[in-house]
Amino acid sequence: MDRLDAMQVLLAVVDAGSLSAGSRKLNAPLPSVSRKVAELERFLGTHLLIRTSRNIQLTDAGRDYVEAARQIVAQIKEAELRASGEYEVPRGELAITMPLVFGQQQVMPLALDFLCEHPEIILNVLSVDRVVHLVDEHVDVGIRLGRLVDSSLYAVKVGDFRLVTYASPAYLARNGLPLRPEDLVNHDAAVFGAIEAASWIYDLDGQKVQAAPNIRIRANTSTDAIEAAVRGIGVARAPSYQALNELRTGALVRILDEHDNKTFPVHLVYARQGLLPLKVRAFLDWMVPRMREALRQLEDI
Repeated sequence: MDRLDAMQVLLAVVDAGSLSAGSRKLNAPLPSVSRKVAELERFLGTHLLIRTSRNIQLTDAGRDYVEAARQIVAQIKEAELRASGEYEVPRGELAITMPLVFGQQQVMPLALDFLCEHPEIILNVLSVDRVVHLVDEHVDVGIRLGRLVDSSLYAVKVGDFRLVTYASPAYLARNGLPLRPEDLVNHDAAVFGAIEAASWIYDLDGQKVQAAPNIRIRANTSTDAIEAAVRGIGVARAPSYQALNELRTGALVRILDEHDNKTFPVHLVYARQGLLPLKVRAFLDWMVPRMREALRQLEDI
């Protein structure tokens, strides 16, 4: 029995939550995965897993063994990285994840510049609007918007963004400029689901005010809501990074800016098990100051 291979199979099963899910994660036949776990249990002379029809649970011995196995596998991985030279020159595959629109506009231009400076790094990019589990999905660095919920990760804050209310000059010429949040009751709006509940709460003289515009279109993406605002359908509210081109061209202008005070943090997050690979450190060192400057410039547009 290959004990290291058996450990890795066991960890995959535990992380996936079942033998069948573990076999899919490993791209290995279910009977082979089940056999390797059983062989490991026979070798150790104890049960590691309690198998049910739907999932698995760890025994007390299993919890202790899995914790030790994780440390052993991490140490071996670190030794392999050292031997391959990843701690001497930034090289190898680097996996990052980012939200779709923010990643496209704010992260990818910097990441491509990073690749030009580091020719021995291969970048794998996962752009999705969901929280990616870095360890389970083998991702090195994540860009997270908003409050962090996973305290097990290392995090570096690079700045903030805020919600901004937009309207087209043509719409304002027809309907007038709202000067206070209460004025939106006389205006049409294009909203999107991700921030719909919070987007119409403003700060008025230190008091939270709920604005109530007439909703003309409800979209599931901010891109559609912004496009509706450009076409003069109504006002829209979206994160400050999502209408940069429209602001630069004059297709949209900011309104109620003095009442948009709520900010949301932006972090780079990573899991640290042992010595941080040089490719990850190089990426963080490159991105952190540049993203801080890019987010700072958002307020100047």
